[in-house]
Amino acid sequence: MFNPTREEVRRFFCETWKKKTEVQILTPMEMIAIDWMVEHPEFHALLADAEGAVAQDYTPERGETNPFLHLSMHLSISEQISIDQPPGIKAISEKLAKKLGSEHEAQHAMMECLGQVMWEAQREGQPLSPDKYLEALKMAV
Repeated sequence: MFNPTREEVRRFFCETWKKKTEVQILTPMEMIAIDWMVEHPEFHALLADAEGAVAQDYTPERGETNPFLHLSMHLSISEQISIDQPPGIKAISEKLAKKLGSEHEAQHAMMECLGQVMWEAQREGQPLSPDKYLEALKMAV
């Protein structure tokens, strides 16, 4: 199983952004990541500064969104939708996109559900429950 460090995740996004700006060939995963990076211009300056990105801390107390967590969640949800795992997530995402007017807004709603279920699982010391995740997603539709 692939379990990247915080630095590896940040470098992946920054290096992918650099490849895009230099018009280099991207891997399939990088192409998905770029689509989401383009949707978030507020992250572009940070993505262009790999060393600054690696050094930056994001804490809830500072009220900042962690752009790397945000982009990672976009990637994760995109993968879930592409393989329909957990089963039914693709149909839910389509309904949410229709309801909210865009795939991007749908994914943000899905992130809220995923984040809540992940937080609960961590708090309870349990693995993430696909059933609870789907239940939360269905309530968002």
